Amino acid sequence: MAAVWERFADFYDFSWAPNVVTSTEKLNDIAGNSRGARRLLNGAFDETLRDYDPAAYRLVYSIDQGPSPVSSSEISNYRGYVQLSEADGGGTLVEWGSDWESDSDAGVEFCHGIYVALLGELEASFT
Repeated sequence: MAAVWERFADFYDFSWAPNVVTSTEKLNDIAGNSRGARRLLNGAFDETLRDYDPAAYRLVYSIDQGPSPVSSSEISNYRGYVQLSEADGGGTLVEWGSDWESDSDAGVEFCHGIYVALLGELEASFT
């Protein structure tokens, strides 16, 4: 589990997902494992690290501004999370999910597609 967690140890580092995240810009001088760290992914997703707990293998972040359908005019209180745990039969279970408030379901498919792509990249980074 520790090896998988290393991929998430720096909020600014998506080098393990080059086919999904093509650019990451630090938006402040806060360390990548500290609350308040801000990044801009692919020039479109402005995100803030809200909670980082390496002992529990968990991080929580917000999307403060993003493209449609996750723009601040379409959703509010976006909270994304990554949680690692022991998988049945060994290995690591990675849960990557989110919740938010919106009058539309358009963000569900959009986010699901991104998470599936990122989890595929995560798996490929170990082969």
